[in-house]
Formats: sequence, structure tokens, C-alpha cells
Amino acid sequence: MAKVTKKSLSISETINELSDKSRFSAYSNPLITRYASKEMSTIFSEQKRIGYFRRLWVALAEGEQACGLNITNAQIKELNEHLDDINFDVALEREKEVRHDVMAHIYAYGKQCPQAAPIIHLGATSCYVTDNADIIIYKEALELTQYKLVAVIARLREFALKFKKTPTLGFTHYQPAQPVTVGKRATLWIQELLIDYNNLVYSLDNLMLRGVKGATGTQAGFMTLFDSDSKKIHDLEDYVKNYFGFTKVFPVTGQTYTRKADYSILTILSGIAQSAYKFSIDLRLLQSMKEVEEPFEKNQVGSSAMAYKRNPMRSERISSIARYLMSLPINAAMTAATQGFERTLDDSANRRIVMGQAFLAVDAILELMMNVTDGLVVYEKVIERRLREELPFIATEAILMECVKAGGSRQHLHEKIREHSMACEKQYRDGGEKDLIARLKKDSDFDAIEDYDKILDPKNFIGRSDEQTIEFINQHIDPILDKFKDKIQGLTGKIEV
Repeated sequence: MAKVTKKSLSISETINELSDKSRFSAYSNPLITRYASKEMSTIFSEQKRIGYFRRLWVALAEGEQACGLNITNAQIKELNEHLDDINFDVALEREKEVRHDVMAHIYAYGKQCPQAAPIIHLGATSCYVTDNADIIIYKEALELTQYKLVAVIARLREFALKFKKTPTLGFTHYQPAQPVTVGKRATLWIQELLIDYNNLVYSLDNLMLRGVKGATGTQAGFMTLFDSDSKKIHDLEDYVKNYFGFTKVFPVTGQTYTRKADYSILTILSGIAQSAYKFSIDLRLLQSMKEVEEPFEKNQVGSSAMAYKRNPMRSERISSIARYLMSLPINAAMTAATQGFERTLDDSANRRIVMGQAFLAVDAILELMMNVTDGLVVYEKVIERRLREELPFIATEAILMECVKAGGSRQHLHEKIREHSMACEKQYRDGGEKDLIARLKKDSDFDAIEDYDKILDPKNFIGRSDEQTIEFINQHIDPILDKFKDKIQGLTGKIEV
């Protein structure tokens, strides 16, 4: 037998193999490795963040040049040539020495741009890049969130219209109640998301950059640079604002923008999580009743022990991540409340964790919701059977009214219905059938009812469910979807908006 020799690996192959193995020997964030999309994780990557640092330094230099400072075109050109080839290794080594991440990246950028090194960060404070970059990142993340939120709404719109006339048992207090339709119930889910959408739009429309404010927000350094010319400072701030496509800056700041802005963003993301949780818990209950089911793949395993199970694992995951996201606003509230005077640094490490995690969590939730709502399965026969079983009890009010109109006593008939209903329920719980209608047919007090089948038609009990669904979609949802038709096509798959 020929001797088997192990193939030698190239250096790059060896590094890849080691890195693949090493990722199992240290904690990895499941929001990145399992749940959130690559698009959202990229937005919160260090490459993106430092890329915005450098763009902020370019905008500052260009604005200062436009306001008359001695900054050359060659220096600005050099800065623009190295926006994204970030020398992280140099920055990391420098940070070990100076213990300051912004100064480390100024140094690293200067190494790549020796002509421009003397004017990088001129007049600015660290929060000029950190806070402004954060806001720019949040704007990008909110826009991605908005597209995915609209994509979920688009899917649910199709579902609501398809089943707008399909009667189903309604529930109050988790107890059977007056029927609705499958589509009408979906409008409740959509309306929750519509509220979130409107809040998100308001946030995007009112998002403000920190701007060019200096070390404690007084712009004192820029007053020195521009010989106390306030107009030039206003012009510089406008330049930076316009450079990044913003319409507003915070009118006043300390060293940082108010952390209440972070709290406001997290409350919006928490709102989406609340809506998603409501949807997911409804769907989990419906799946337990075998009425509506999330997508279940051909080879999917529901349980390691119980092979027959069809667990709603996607909906459970939505609930799980949503619960985490809903817990985050209180953290931001505490951070905002404890920022003494012009700022303290106890916000920094906290925000690096919380804000990114919140956006990754909402992204994971919306990814799951897009998946679930794209393949909801409705078991109409099961729905009809369960509705028929409960409908006699629901119809008793209509039966009572018909008998009263024929001359019966409302109080007497009410008591007779109560007695028959209680006896029927006891019989059912002892293993018998629900035979309320049979009992009423035998009772002469209800002889006025000639056609029980006509009374028991489910469509008699759904009110304006189908009309409400159509009106809601036409008036409130379609105008939004029309705005995003081109942008969400890739996110909505089969759904035609």
C-alpha cells in the first residue's frame, strides 16, 4: 500500500485554518455569527467607523480651507487617497503607547499622509470624529432597518389581503370570543409595525450631527483659528453638515451630543422589538392550535427526542432576541442621566456595546420576520373546525335576540342559555361532545328559531373585517410601499408590492 503523506499547506492556508479553529476557542458574538445580516454587521465594523473618522477629517480640512486657512489641495488630495486603506496595525501599536484610540488613528493616518499630517484634526476634539461618526453610522443603520421593516410590512400586506374574508375564532383574555378574519388579525400586526415605521421616519428626519463644537462645546479652538470670526465657524459647521447629507446639527453640545439622542433611537428599536414579540407570540399560539404555521422545511428537526414535533423555532427566536432588545433603553436612559456637566467618559465603553448590539438585534429580528412572513401556512380546515365548535356559544346572543323579538323574556331566555351552556361545557370536559344547539332545539323556549344553520354562518359574526382590512391597506400601507418599491424588491423576494 502506498504511503499516505499529509499535503503541506501554504502560509495563507495555514493562517486560514488556524483562524477557523481559533474562533471556536474564544467567545464569539452570536448576533454576528448566527443572527444579524452581513450588511448590518458591516455598518458597525471598525473599518466603517474609522473610514468615517477619515472622511470627517477630510470634511474638516476642506471646510477650513474654504474658510481661508492655509491648507493645500495637495494635502486634501493625499487625505482622500487613503480613506479606506486603513493601517490598523500602526494604529493598534500606537494606542498601546498613548492609550488613546483617536490619537492613535490620527498618527496612523498621518503616517500614510505625511504632507497632510500637520493639519489632520485641526481645531477639533476627539468627539468631533467619534460622536459624528456614531451619528452617521446610526443613520445608515436606521435606513437599513427602515427598508427591512417595510419589507416585512409588504409581506404581511399580501397575507392580510389573501385571507381578509377567512373567518377565524377571535380571542380576548386568551378565551374564544367573537370571530374575526385571518386577514383582519394580520392588520393588527401591521399597525404595530406602522407605528414603528412612523417613529423611525421621525427619527431619521430629525437626526442631528454633533457638528464642529470643540472640546467643551464652546468652539473656543475654532475662534482662535479664525480670529474670532463667528461667521466662518458657522460656515465650517455647515460645510461638514452638508458633506454628510445632514440637514441639522445639535445647536449646543458639551463635549458630546446629549445621550438622550441614543435613548430616543433605542426606544424606536425597542418598539420594533415589541411589535415583533406580539407577532411571534400570536404565531406561536396559533401554531400550537395548528391553525397557522411558520415555514417548516422538509428536513427540519423539531426535537431531538420527539421526532414528530414541529416547533415554531423562528418565532421563538424572534421572541428571544426581542426580549433582549426591549431591555436596552433603560441602559441608555441611565447613561444619559449620569453625564455630568459637559460629559464624563463612563458612557464610552457602554455605548460601544449597547448601540451596536441594539441594531444587530433589530436586524436579526427583521431578518427572521421576513423569513417567517414569506412562508406562513394557513390551515383553513382546522380553523373552520375550531370555529364551528365554538360558534354555537358565540351565536347565543343572536339566538336570544330572535326569541325576544318573537315574544320571549330576555331574562328567562338568558338564564336558560346559561344553564344549557354550563351543562354542555361540563359534558365536554368529561369527554363528551359540545351539543349546545341540540339542547336548544329540544327546548320549547327556543321554538322561534327555524333555521339554526343560517344563524350559525360564520360570516354573520365577522362584522366589517374584510372591509376594514382593505381600507387600512389602501389608506395607510400602500402609500408607504409605493415609496420603497424599488429599494425593497431585493428584500421582499416573491412579494410584489
